[in-house]
Amino acid sequence: MSTDHSMLSTSTCEKLSPLLHASTSGTHKVKYTPHEDWDFHLDIAHKPIDLSLALPHYRARYQPVDHRMSMFVGSESAPIRVKVCRYYPQSKFYLEVQGGSSDVTVWLPSDFRGQIHHSSKASFSAGFVNRIMQNVRLNDPEYNEIYSEDDVIVCTQGHITFRMWDIQTCAPEKPHKEAFRRMFGCTRRAPETAIDWDFLLDD
Repeated sequence: MSTDHSMLSTSTCEKLSPLLHASTSGTHKVKYTPHEDWDFHLDIAHKPIDLSLALPHYRARYQPVDHRMSMFVGSESAPIRVKVCRYYPQSKFYLEVQGGSSDVTVWLPSDFRGQIHHSSKASFSAGFVNRIMQNVRLNDPEYNEIYSEDDVIVCTQGHITFRMWDIQTCAPEKPHKEAFRRMFGCTRRAPETAIDWDFLLDD
């Protein structure tokens, strides 16, 4: 049975609880965890988070067909960087990020399809706009959980950046390649979408 998660808003962002998961960096394999609210949970204050969350390649034994891998990441006042790495298209997910006053950067798989809600000003990389934006319902006022789709909620008073994790190369987007594709390609820019051109300065 899928867990029912309620949407967060800026007014409902609460102080985060102590550390509930050991490591705040590196790659973690997300595994189906029955009888728990979350398949992955990291909630810590005052410590930067830089995680790659690898979704499973296949559905686990006894995992309900409509179960989405549920992940929670929170840090009260330190930067948060989260990559959602998907190798198996049917592995849908729910990601909730609480950042307090932190800046948050989220990489979503290029085959993302679903809804995103965020509580602060957000920018989108060229790769995100090229490959993902057309399949996103952004800050839809009528929030409904649809278990056949992906779902992301980011709640922070800091800045939010969305980037793309490329399922074909199994790596984060290459900013220069996606920026040139954006400038010279045939895709059109989504209305009211701020592209983060600072990616061209990344190493």
